[in-house]
Amino acid sequence: MQRTDHIAGNGWSSGGDEEDWPGIDSRFRLIVVAALRSKQLLRGSLPRIEADPLKRRNTSIALEEVKRGLVPFTTAEVEHKNNADGQRQSPERL
Repeated sequence: MQRTDHIAGNGWSSGGDEEDWPGIDSRFRLIVVAALRSKQLLRGSLPRIEADPLKRRNTSIALEEVKRGLVPFTTAEVEHKNNADGQRQSPERL
């Protein structure tokens, strides 16, 4: 039987390879950061790696940049506070 927890074609395994993806703590964060970077490339930003735009797509370039730690990003901690009525207030950025 073939193991399914080995490294996938994208370099991410179910065991977690955080060392290979600096600052990325989940697949979801990887998707969001790479998607936003891909959108920047689509809108004209220059790649931070050497890449032939005729041979590589923006998504591939963005993923490689994230893997090399060339895409700076920040995360916002969200805290929900309950008021006296038990109603939720809007999330606040910390």
